[in-house]
Amino acid sequence: MHFRALAREIAESSKDFYARGWVLGTSGNFSAVVCHEPLRLAITASGLDKGKIKPSQITEIDAAANVLRGAPLKASAETLIHLAIVRERGAGAVLHTHSTWSTVLSEAYASQGAVVLEGYEMLKGLEGIHTHQHTERLPIVENSQNMEELSAEIAALLRKQPEMHGLLIRKHGLYTWGANLRDARRHVEIIEFLMEVLVRSGSAANQG
Repeated sequence: MHFRALAREIAESSKDFYARGWVLGTSGNFSAVVCHEPLRLAITASGLDKGKIKPSQITEIDAAANVLRGAPLKASAETLIHLAIVRERGAGAVLHTHSTWSTVLSEAYASQGAVVLEGYEMLKGLEGIHTHQHTERLPIVENSQNMEELSAEIAALLRKQPEMHGLLIRKHGLYTWGANLRDARRHVEIIEFLMEVLVRSGSAANQG
């Protein structure tokens, strides 16, 4: 029952994020922890339209990314990144969006290595943040199709910067996480809002 409930929640979140323009086409992927011992994730299947995804198209994988439920569907191509974040953060859910804002900012700030969000009231919605006088850095990681190398790089980054709530992959999108799907969704909404503010305010135009 737990897996089926998570599958429904993931499918609902997927459709909502599609409607907001954050996961157009077949972009994006979402996961939630079914159990930590042994590690099991419910995760979106690869290559599906996120605006039409069904709970039956959510797969269950083990710690080695083997599909335990949902075959012949394949788990997201970026499953190893989800597993790395869950392991390093103890996260209960990992959400990955491909918004216009994250794509623009991940390139505009690439030479600086991070997008900096500071002074905004919305930052208080991030886990553990209680004041607008907070500086949130979203590190930017170079994109790669080698998921083993990319997930290892992200794992190392998470160990080095344990305070961060999300990261960007250059010309690709946002990864964020939370203790559960509700918290992870809140982080997506807050970070996507703040990235949109930066782009719409013209703050990214002078970066390079």
